[in-house]
Amino acid sequence: MEAIKTNELTKYYGKARGIVSLNLSVEQGESFGFIGPNGAGKSTTIRTLLGLISPTSGSAQILGKDIIKEKKAILQDIGYLPSEALFYPGMKVKDILTLSAHMRKMDCTKEARKLCERLQLDTSRKINELSFGNRKKVAIVCALQSTPKLLILDEPTGGLDPLMQREFFDIIRERNHKGTTIFLSSHVLSEIQRNCTRAAIIREGKMIACNSIDALAKTNAKRVTIHGNVPLSKLDGIRDRVDGGGSVSFLYSGDMDLLLQTLSAGHITDLSVSEPDLEEIFLHYYEKNIQN
Repeated sequence: MEAIKTNELTKYYGKARGIVSLNLSVEQGESFGFIGPNGAGKSTTIRTLLGLISPTSGSAQILGKDIIKEKKAILQDIGYLPSEALFYPGMKVKDILTLSAHMRKMDCTKEARKLCERLQLDTSRKINELSFGNRKKVAIVCALQSTPKLLILDEPTGGLDPLMQREFFDIIRERNHKGTTIFLSSHVLSEIQRNCTRAAIIREGKMIACNSIDALAKTNAKRVTIHGNVPLSKLDGIRDRVDGGGSVSFLYSGDMDLLLQTLSAGHITDLSVSEPDLEEIFLHYYEKNIQN
């Protein structure tokens, strides 16, 4: 049984596009990335899956349950971390955590205490006294304290400092190793590359690619960095060229024999050829989609 499955899921806001004919499948126990810039349709997808907004057409199931007919049962098994969490002003953090647990009819005291210690969250303070980063910690504990089967994380690290980001992803990986399904929506591509095994790329409400992180990274392009003086003007297949400090770096998708011949005709003090990172892959898919 899939943790998430959509069939031609579509959402329009009047005439404005939200998501269009989205077919998505996430297996139970996966750590799945959902990639796209702001406005691509990531949050619309999540809010539709959670029943916060109604789809225009199509269907979806969460853990085998219909998102419209069985919304209440679905929410019992999900931990949701929104990109921006709002809380009742004046409440203490500990009371917010208790309220969140009581809404699920659960006692989450032990797990909440562990999470607060790891995230260095002071539960005695009032929510309106906290910084954005500390409010994000409160939202994290609310989402995780019930140990749900599925975690849906929408831009989860905004406001967290680097140390807390690392601790957060340590917690998420631990949960995933215990069988929790992770659905991580982010425009921070390094987060997806480090923490997910498979990902979908969304552009203007439509999914343009979906595969393992390794498969998505397998393009013909290589990142080439040269220190020295090389005549590159005759080479086709160069893009994203950056010059500076006596070096040149570019993505190359042309004839490798011709590249080697060109390099041998120049004066090189250092050379590296590597696979492009996920950010470069992401741009490759976007540019390819636009051209098509």
